[in-house]
Amino acid sequence: MPLALVALAIGAFGIGTTEFVIMGLLPEVAGDFGVSIPTAGFLVTGYALGVMFGAPLMTVLGTKVSRKRMLMVLMGLFIVGNLLSAVAPVFSVMLIGRVVASLAHGAFFGIGAVVAAELVAPDKKAGAIAMMFTGLTVANVVGVPLGTLVGQSVGWRVTFAVVAALGVVGLLGIARLVPDMPKPEGVSLRHEVAAFKNVQVLLAMAMTVLGFGGVFAAITYIAPMMTHVTGFAEGSVTWLLVLFGLGMVVGNLVGGRFADRALMPMLYISLSGLAVVLALFTLTAHDKILSAVSIALIGALGFATVPPLQKRVLDQAHGAPTLASAMNIGAFNLGNALSAWLGGMVIAAGLGYTAPNWVGAVLAAAALVLAVLSAALERRGGAPSTVVAGSVPAQERAAVHG
Repeated sequence: MPLALVALAIGAFGIGTTEFVIMGLLPEVAGDFGVSIPTAGFLVTGYALGVMFGAPLMTVLGTKVSRKRMLMVLMGLFIVGNLLSAVAPVFSVMLIGRVVASLAHGAFFGIGAVVAAELVAPDKKAGAIAMMFTGLTVANVVGVPLGTLVGQSVGWRVTFAVVAALGVVGLLGIARLVPDMPKPEGVSLRHEVAAFKNVQVLLAMAMTVLGFGGVFAAITYIAPMMTHVTGFAEGSVTWLLVLFGLGMVVGNLVGGRFADRALMPMLYISLSGLAVVLALFTLTAHDKILSAVSIALIGALGFATVPPLQKRVLDQAHGAPTLASAMNIGAFNLGNALSAWLGGMVIAAGLGYTAPNWVGAVLAAAALVLAVLSAALERRGGAPSTVVAGSVPAQERAAVHG
């Protein structure tokens, strides 16, 4: 694997850390600014909304420059946003800093996935994408727990300053190691948007929303589930989330490896396994050992879908993949938000803290149905495997692929 992938993974590590570390530092931030915990929660919501809207916005703005330069601009935004959070004198300024940092998230992973895929041979593309996303998964195992520990020990502002420093390392790595790939000729914003006329691109994004939504339906409410149902102490939730993160790392690498060999079978296995484990989690949540195993499996099976789904989008929009790739990152966050809302609804309805697991199982099963439908349409020729005919002329596609 090229060293450029390491630079992308470092950037992904920083982004993954800043996205999730705030959840463990909300009490400290709220106390420092004199706001309630629900108000401090806007730092999470604002970031998620910034990712969803920032992914297409920043990708569109980046259509006029090379992908390497755009990646550097995005890391610059990430650094500025985290520094602003670290020195924020009032809550509103920190919220602005969170939104600024979030604008880099979706476009970085979207453009980074395209660059990673172009750095390697065609039969190694999913593995290269998985290598970049390893930074995100490792952030949940190392970055978030350490960032939380630092924030609780010496101050949350130090955590965001350290994350900004990680962004500087990522920026320097991209500048030094990522080759200066010229912007593909003949691919305009119109061609990027035209990719969404392809039903296979839309199906892949719907699978992303539902499949990864299934994961977060359960994980969002893991703390009350483990303490009230399983009987773990509150302090045990941290190491349970580390187990989840370790599962993510393994699933991401396995998904990337096997997606290069058999992409759709990899999706079938991971989505069906995810649906079964989530359904069983309703029962295993009552046992400490079985619940810990379930949490690790949910992380592994959930993230095993990420490289094949991202590669599926790139394959189906291969004439103009950048915007579609970035929008698929937004789809992950949409799935997170949707599933968290649905999980909260079933708990509020009095169905108990394990009820979100059934929500997750249904979402994962729905994603599996879409995967089978997508493959069936492809076999019948009902949906082309390229961008809609006429949207990118043959000579332009040739230019894209060198």
